[in-house]
Amino acid sequence: MAPPKFTLPAGLLLIGIASSLAAPPPEEEYRKAAMTGGDVKRGKAVFEDQGTACTQCHSVDGSATGIGPDLYAAGDKFARKDLVNSILDPSASIMTGYATTIVETKKGESFQGILRDSSDEVIVLVNVGQVEHRIARSEIAREETGKVSLMPPALHSQLTTGEFRDLIAYLESRKQPETKVAYEAGTPLDIPVTEKPVGFEPVFGMKEKFHKPVWFGEHPAIGGAFLIAEKSKGTISLLEKVNGEEVVSPFVNILDEIYVANDEGILGLALHPGFAENGRYFMMHETMKGKQRGMAVVERVAREDGRADSGKPTRSILRWKIDTLFHHGGGLEFGPDGYLYIGMGDGGPQEDPEGKAQDLGRFEGSLLRIDVDRREGDRPYGIPADNPFAQGDPAQARPEIFAYGLRQPWRFSFDPANGDLWVGDVGQNRFEEVCIVRAGENHGWNIREGFELFSTKYRRDKVKYIPPVVSFRRKHGVSVTGGYVMRTDPESSFHGVYICADYQSKRVWGITQSGRRLKKIRQIGMAPDRVVSFGRDRAGGLYAIGYDKGVVYRVNLDSAEYK
Repeated sequence: MAPPKFTLPAGLLLIGIASSLAAPPPEEEYRKAAMTGGDVKRGKAVFEDQGTACTQCHSVDGSATGIGPDLYAAGDKFARKDLVNSILDPSASIMTGYATTIVETKKGESFQGILRDSSDEVIVLVNVGQVEHRIARSEIAREETGKVSLMPPALHSQLTTGEFRDLIAYLESRKQPETKVAYEAGTPLDIPVTEKPVGFEPVFGMKEKFHKPVWFGEHPAIGGAFLIAEKSKGTISLLEKVNGEEVVSPFVNILDEIYVANDEGILGLALHPGFAENGRYFMMHETMKGKQRGMAVVERVAREDGRADSGKPTRSILRWKIDTLFHHGGGLEFGPDGYLYIGMGDGGPQEDPEGKAQDLGRFEGSLLRIDVDRREGDRPYGIPADNPFAQGDPAQARPEIFAYGLRQPWRFSFDPANGDLWVGDVGQNRFEEVCIVRAGENHGWNIREGFELFSTKYRRDKVKYIPPVVSFRRKHGVSVTGGYVMRTDPESSFHGVYICADYQSKRVWGITQSGRRLKKIRQIGMAPDRVVSFGRDRAGGLYAIGYDKGVVYRVNLDSAEYK
């Protein structure tokens, strides 16, 4: 059952704070301003200002002595959107126990307030300033629960949009100590920059740049050769260096099988662990049947020498419908267990208003895990027996789901040392996430974004939401690209460091963790292009794929230092 919405009663009579404003901005401007950012200290000053009645109605220490809800842990109980709405539209939904009670006496007197006490002899109503009204039951002619909050409407108009944002930031900051510690540890205010950054050396794409490349990796059977996937061209190419010159050979073109309009196409590629022997490889791409958008995971087979596709028909593995242009996932990886993992976005619209990422009966917002080496019933794949929902009712939870509560898992990988599954999960409004995912876990979207509440609409009691290792603030980046844990040189300062990037800002980060808690994060470089994906060679060396310039760069750690 969803928890009741939050309403701040009359205690936010923010009178006089900005009385000089002749014409306050429209309500939507306050809403827009308050959804991100804000200064907690300034917001505290607004809340405690002598010209307001906030402290007359609300306690902030857990004592619950005010006539309004105690705000000791407001940030744990209510999403920022709830807090904003509670002030902009205070009577829309009133928290249980804080609705006004209206009493009319036989003498024609009228009283209203929050019900403080009730007995067979008397009821006690309390109002702003702890003013009490004790009314004998014998004198009451009519008693009803009001539909209007004690907090008058339009109080936000007494504030500037900046003051309103700061007030919301302060209310959101009210957290229980353990939650506050986790948030502050995992959401760094500032990220130090290393003195010796990593280098980016162009290796492919200098002769003729690639068009919207999205995947790159070394060929498992041809030494020094690589494969690259170009999204909107629907192609995979074989890359080699011959006498120092780039040689690009066509591997496969499936443009006639995929949907490409604006920015659609191939999103992911994974080579079977036995590719060198069986030539099997898998792609994830967008489709269109009539007017119905869709996604597909398909299998093809390379010819015996591995230098190109065999030309055999595509085998469909998994297909599903999608409703919007947004968040289709796109990551494919074989795990150390030999199973294929598939990254599924929430499918949009923005903010996941249908709560699809929390619905185990759907694929959206999940990581799937399937066995492509066997068929099971009418499926062209098997369900691993240890999948967390494999033995349950498939109508209640899809057996393919490995973990859920993700928004847009854009690139994930396994730590070769211990099998940790690292996911770069693109955020909504305020935070980008990097998390380590395990079987059966719920990572919180759209209830949580980073370490913060995002929405209470689909929140359920006694459900554990797994926080990320780190959440990046908007000043650091707006679209995380997941990367890899470095394990190439035990003597390197980067040994055990997870390297990822932000697509828009081009910042590159190094992250270490212990028990899925952030130990250290550093900005280790600035990429020469927007990094859409990372790749590795067979030795574990790291490559960054530049989306705009169409160049693949080797990430050089030799002269860099992680400290």
